[in-house]
Amino acid sequence: MSRFERYLSLWVALCIVAGVALGHLLPGVFQFIARVELARVNLVVAALIWLMIIPMLLKIDFSALGHVKEHWRGIGVTLFINWAVKPFSMAALGWLFVGYLFRPFLPADQVSSYIAGLIILAAAPCTAMVFVWSNLSDGEPHFTLSQVALNDTIMVFAFAPIVGLLLGLSAIMVPWDTLLLSVGLYIVVPIIIAQALRNRVLAAGGAAALARVLAIAQPVALIALLAMLVLLFGFQGEQIISQPLIIALLAVPIVIQVYFNSGLAYLLNRAAGEAHCVAAPSALIGASNFFELAVAAAISLFGFESGAALATVVGVLIEVPVMLSVVKIVNATRGWYERGPAVRRSGKAIGQARQAAP
Repeated sequence: MSRFERYLSLWVALCIVAGVALGHLLPGVFQFIARVELARVNLVVAALIWLMIIPMLLKIDFSALGHVKEHWRGIGVTLFINWAVKPFSMAALGWLFVGYLFRPFLPADQVSSYIAGLIILAAAPCTAMVFVWSNLSDGEPHFTLSQVALNDTIMVFAFAPIVGLLLGLSAIMVPWDTLLLSVGLYIVVPIIIAQALRNRVLAAGGAAALARVLAIAQPVALIALLAMLVLLFGFQGEQIISQPLIIALLAVPIVIQVYFNSGLAYLLNRAAGEAHCVAAPSALIGASNFFELAVAAAISLFGFESGAALATVVGVLIEVPVMLSVVKIVNATRGWYERGPAVRRSGKAIGQARQAAP
């Protein structure tokens, strides 16, 4: 992880301050940006989102889907957590904390929007930062690559239905045309562009050329994200100043969700007998979020000034420190994990297979 990425929470905090200040000093600029739309798509936002997402997707090699069967238990656990547990557990936590326990401390007209933002955040499994977390936990690289490629494929088809279902259960009106447009603009099109660019770079200069492109593209993606946050907080400034506890309150269900889902994935992998080098990235993939996509979808569906957009940004704010703590936990408990009887049997079987191999 680069120094810039390690201090992402600090940069986000500075963007909050800068956005709020600029929103007060230059309100006309932000109002002009809000009006730059075509077919209800804000062109400034769309450009920043593509700059955020496409560099992340350049890392994904969809040919890795051929390796899925090699770690089918870990793949199965992560898919279960990402698509059958995480969005629904986040919705439940949102209803409990934002809709009930914290409701008296939040703007009444934004409560449903905050819950919507939390749902959108949880429905987008992490894509790029997973490689960082996996590397820090000594994860099996082929598992991580194949799992992320499979998640991205599923996300094309599952993101909109899951978000629509949970918003409907939360009595939040689902703008299906905008939701489907967001999937096309911010998932399908970026995947196509990223894969075309990736294949072209690899054909021209191989892995070394791709590494050079990624070295340029990743900082661009982070700068675009920070610019997006300045815009977002330029519109959110009044609300944050009037109720500064909003961010801390929204962070509570997100933090609980991260630890719950990572812990569940970790324990399920241990029970299934997966090696630690698979269980660790499985837990991390199961817990982290594709916050760039979540921010984009929330803004598209509910607007810059919505509670949904703010809730997704809180995910960005706490992503790095919370995920680093999960990395520390899975690394510190490796000895305990590998003492599990199922894990020992699995390791013994793998060792015997290797000895029998010609």
